[in-house]
Amino acid sequence: MAKNKMKSHRGAMKRFKLTGTGKVKRNKAYKSHLTAKKTPKRTMNLRKATVLTHADQKRIKSVLIGK
Repeated sequence: MAKNKMKSHRGAMKRFKLTGTGKVKRNKAYKSHLTAKKTPKRTMNLRKATVLTHADQKRIKSVLIGK
């Protein structure tokens, strides 16, 4: 009898990446629209990826089973 495999959350797989040290990277929000009122410095800083907090990393890693 074959055991069932855990499936990874496909939406989370598209949004989060793991770094080499095991941290979880994410893109910043508020970049997609209404950028005319935001300063160029602000939109430039929104392009950079950032690392999740420790509490969120535990939750997200559990749905990224395949990695």
